[in-house]
Amino acid sequence: MQRLMRLQVLWGICKSYHGFHPAPWYLCCRSLSGAGTLRWNDNDRPKEFNFASDVLDYWTQMEQEGKRGPNPALWWVNNQGDEVKWSFREMTDLSRRAANVFTQTCGLQQGDRLALILPRLPEWWLVVIGCIRAGIIFMPATTQMKAKDILYRLQVSKAQGIMTTDTLAPEVDSLVSECPALKTKLLVSDHSRHGWLDFRSLIKSASPDHTCIKSKTLDPMAIFFTSGTTGLPKMAKHSHGLALRSSLPSCRKFLQLKTSDVLWCISDPGWILAVLGCLFEPWTSGSTLFIHHLPQFDPKVIQQTLFKYPITMCLGAPAVYRMVLQQISTSLRFPALEHCVTGGEALLPEEQEEWRRRTGVLLHEVYGQSETGISCGTLRGMKIKPGSMGTSIPPFDIQIIDEKGNILPINTEGNIGIRIKPTKPMGVFMCYEDNPVKTAEVECGDFYNSGDRATMDEEGYIWFLGRNDDVINSSGYRIGPAEVENALAEHPAVAESAVVSSPDPIRKEVVKAFIVLTPEFLSRDQDQLTQELQQHVKSVTAPYKYPRKVEFVPELPKTVTGKIKRSELRKKEFGQM
Repeated sequence: MQRLMRLQVLWGICKSYHGFHPAPWYLCCRSLSGAGTLRWNDNDRPKEFNFASDVLDYWTQMEQEGKRGPNPALWWVNNQGDEVKWSFREMTDLSRRAANVFTQTCGLQQGDRLALILPRLPEWWLVVIGCIRAGIIFMPATTQMKAKDILYRLQVSKAQGIMTTDTLAPEVDSLVSECPALKTKLLVSDHSRHGWLDFRSLIKSASPDHTCIKSKTLDPMAIFFTSGTTGLPKMAKHSHGLALRSSLPSCRKFLQLKTSDVLWCISDPGWILAVLGCLFEPWTSGSTLFIHHLPQFDPKVIQQTLFKYPITMCLGAPAVYRMVLQQISTSLRFPALEHCVTGGEALLPEEQEEWRRRTGVLLHEVYGQSETGISCGTLRGMKIKPGSMGTSIPPFDIQIIDEKGNILPINTEGNIGIRIKPTKPMGVFMCYEDNPVKTAEVECGDFYNSGDRATMDEEGYIWFLGRNDDVINSSGYRIGPAEVENALAEHPAVAESAVVSSPDPIRKEVVKAFIVLTPEFLSRDQDQLTQELQQHVKSVTAPYKYPRKVEFVPELPKTVTGKIKRSELRKKEFGQM
C-alpha cells in the first residue's frame, strides 16, 4: 500500500503542468479520423525526429483539446490489487521531470549512456521517454542478470549511469569499482540506499519545465544487447529512426491500433520487443498500454487478466499462448480480446489452430531481431498461412539470400536478408557499437544477413527454419528444428519439445528431441514411447528428419520471455556445460 501511495503522489504532481509546445507540422496537418495514422510515406526520411516531442506530446495536446477519449495512456496493475493510470498529459509531465533529473541532478549529457535494469514498473516508461527527451542513450536489460552480466554490460558500454531496484543494487555495488565510467546510480525503491539517488523522490521535486532536444532522426537513441548465441552479447545501436518506423503507413498496418484499443505486450522490459510493443506501437496510435507487473510467467494470472480487463490486443511469445492453452480445458472467450500476435520463436501450426478454436481469436506471427525490430509478419487482415512468419513489412525489403548476398530462387533455403543498399531503411540498427568487424560480417552484398535460415514461397510468405547455428547437418541433410518440432506436436503425447543437434560418431550430428509429455502419457513405458514418436515423425515428414535420440524432461529451459533456450541444450549435448 505504501508503494501505491508513492505512485499516486507521482500521479498527483502532474496537476502543476506548465503548458504545451506546438506539435510539428507533419502531425498538425494530419486527419484525426485516421486513428493516429501519421501522414508521410514509407520512404520519407525527415531530418529531425524525437518520439517524445513529436508523438507523445502530440497526444497530450489532443487530450487538452478534447480530441482524444478518457482512456489512460498507461495502465499498470499487479497481483496485490494496486493500479496506476497515467494520461498522456501526465506522461509528458513526469517524463520531463525525469529528463531534468538526468541532466540537472545526475549531470548526464546528450550521448551519455544509462543502463536500465528494471522489472515491469511504471518508472521504466518514465525513464525511456525521459532519456529520449534529453538525448541520453538508454540500454534496457533484464533483471534476470547476474553480477558478471551487469559488469560486462557496464564495462563494454562505458555507461555513465545505471538505474535498478533493491534486488540488484548490491550486485552493482560489488562491481562498481571496476566501472570507472559509471558516475551515477539511481534506485527505484521505497527505501534509501547509501550511494544511490532516490529516483522517486527526485521526480517529485524536479521541475516539469524541460525543452526537448532537437534530435536528428539518425542520432543514436538506444542500445540493445544481443542474445549472445554466437559469443558474448554485442551492442546493437539504434537511432531515433527505430521509433519513427512505427509511424510509417505500412507499419501502421501491422496492428492497426485505434485510440480505443488496450494493448498488452507480455515482454520482458530488457528486450527490444518491449520498447516496440510496450511503447512505440501503442503510443504512436494514441492507444492505451496495459502492463501487468507479472514478476514471473503465470498462465493462470495471464488468463485471469485477459478475462478481467478490457484488453483488445495481446502480444507475446508462443510459450505465453501455449501455457494459457494448457490452463483452458474448454473453449474460453475473453470478453474484449480481438487480435493476438506472437513472435520470438517458431509457432507450431497446431498451437495456432488450437488458440483460434479455443478463444475464437486468430493468432498472427511476426519475426524480428534486436538489430531490426519487427521486420516481417502476418498483418491484421492478411491471410494466415500456418507455420509462416508472414511477409516483409515495408520499408523493409526481405529476400532469401546466399552467403554472398545473392537472392535465391523461390522455396530455396537460405539466409533471411534485409536490403540495406543503396539506402538503409528506418529501423535497421546503425552498427554493433565498437565492433566494426562484427558489423562488417553481417553486411552481405546489398543486404543485412540475419543469420536466420528460411525459405520464401511464391506469395512472399517466409518460412522459418532456424538459426544458422540451430540448423542440424546430419549425414549431409540440413534439418531445421522447427520442422521436427512441428511433427512432434501432432502427437498427443507431446506437450512441447525442443530439437537440437547431438554428436554422433558416424553421422557427426543427429537430431535429438527433448520432450515434455502431456499428463496422460507420463506413466507410459519410455522406450516404447520413444519408438512410437520416432515412427510418428517418419510418417508425417521426411524420414531423415526423425529424432534418433529422445530425452523426456519435466520442463524445457526458457528465457524470461518464454523462448526455449536451444543454445543451452546444445551446450549440454556437446559437453560445454
